[in-house]
Amino acid sequence: MKGFKRKGLTLLSGVLLLSMALTACGGNNNSESAATNAPADPAAATPAATEAGGTPDHSKEVKLVGYLLGEAPKGMPEVMAAVNEKLKKDINATLEINYIGWGDVASKYPLILASGQDVDFVFAADWNFYVSESNKGSFLELNEDMIKSNMPKYYANQDPAAYQAAQVNGKQYMIPTTTPDRKVNVIVLRKDIMDQAGLVNPTKISELEPYLAAVKQSHPDMIPLNLDSQYDLPTPFGALASEKFAYPGAPMDSGDPSSVGVFTDNEDPAGKVLSITDEPVQGAFKYAADTMKRWYDAGYINKNPYSNKVRSKDNFVEGKAGIAFGNSIDIQATLAACAQKGIETYVMPVLSPTGHAPTSSWLNNGVAIAANTPNAERALQALDLIMQDESYVYLTYYGIEGKNYAVTADGKLTLPEGVTAETNTYPADAAGFWFVNKDYFKPSVSWTDSYIELNSRIKDFLAPVPYLGFSFNSEKVKSEIANLKNVSSQYFLPITIGAVKDVDKAFATLNDKLKAAGIDKVKAEVEAQTSAFLSAK
Repeated sequence: MKGFKRKGLTLLSGVLLLSMALTACGGNNNSESAATNAPADPAAATPAATEAGGTPDHSKEVKLVGYLLGEAPKGMPEVMAAVNEKLKKDINATLEINYIGWGDVASKYPLILASGQDVDFVFAADWNFYVSESNKGSFLELNEDMIKSNMPKYYANQDPAAYQAAQVNGKQYMIPTTTPDRKVNVIVLRKDIMDQAGLVNPTKISELEPYLAAVKQSHPDMIPLNLDSQYDLPTPFGALASEKFAYPGAPMDSGDPSSVGVFTDNEDPAGKVLSITDEPVQGAFKYAADTMKRWYDAGYINKNPYSNKVRSKDNFVEGKAGIAFGNSIDIQATLAACAQKGIETYVMPVLSPTGHAPTSSWLNNGVAIAANTPNAERALQALDLIMQDESYVYLTYYGIEGKNYAVTADGKLTLPEGVTAETNTYPADAAGFWFVNKDYFKPSVSWTDSYIELNSRIKDFLAPVPYLGFSFNSEKVKSEIANLKNVSSQYFLPITIGAVKDVDKAFATLNDKLKAAGIDKVKAEVEAQTSAFLSAK
């Protein structure tokens, strides 16, 4: 994920939290369903399945079931057949991958884990219920010996600080990625419409009003800001707010971070915790809201993003959206598809007022083992290969060589002859294996000049954040967070798309509702935990 947090961001990723894919759901997903309990002793959950010589015992074939986020690409069955051929040979296991759609994550993710059936591992991230599900006992506790013995490739590559970052109440429940995403959130425009609007090298979303007007006036089949209900809905609002302060750095894990209303300036070394009612948050949000209302009233935004399930970047390729939102990783396929259609693009990074973007945590992408799995060791062994073995990385991330991708003589990725970005059945980054070792990746021949220039500058954009590796434990305030989610859905999300009559009145109502829902108690708990985190650093 992924974006403005992929998964999604993207989220689950740039304007880091508000625009995560889950943000737009806004519903109460903290239901008190019956939870499974992780064993007190992680070693007891994984009885040693080794032969006398100390090597893993693979005599019994095992079928592993994993859950990822998103949607299966069309070519998934063929890719999984190839993966299973390799896994069967290497560890006598096969793998079944199921998907939780972006619109269903808030409801289905906790339910699948609560059932305790037919799941061995699941995608996990600090923006996707990691702490709350750990507190429920949904994930298996891991320790260094388990990882070292079952995931030797991973163990050799991982920074020990990642294990510390993954701890909840002093215990680790996630296998974090070894390569945190090196990405920034981006906005993609069409060069022909930029020329029509007289726009040259824009650097901020607030500069795009002439572009939006040109789309509205001259391209009747396009909606200037065609937002979907998950990733896109709060994204332009977040990009506008980030023009005023290094937003957002909310040190929260709720599965729906914007609903909580607690933030921090990513570039404030003191890490002061702020609520929506505090400055500079309130001022930045009102600036963003005023702009979004003007655009909404002008007809630049689709009237009901809540019912739209198609990402702007997909509608952009089809000529149905004037702007594409994504991040510098997941936007590659969009740029390639545009290039093949002869659409010249302009890629603009979303940066703070100082020209920076937050560094991603190891916890941005990871995997957790289900607490009740009978196949913990074999699941870890399979993940070691998928995450760290180059042949598995390319297979799960790019598909089948010769069918979904090819490598040129000079070592660049390309599409096989006769395959286009539109006909490729397994596009890169689309299958949800975002936790693999990205150090194996190669540049692509489809990269446009603007993307190459952007990619070369990403390392200069990224800046450390005060709460890198911090995970908020919401157990003490879970009732308040549930209330705040409901408030967000009803009173905050309409503000983010400009669908309110009066911005000041809408914020006054929102502030009152947040107070009543317990924002001050949540803020106090965040302050206590972040203070302890910074002191320990």
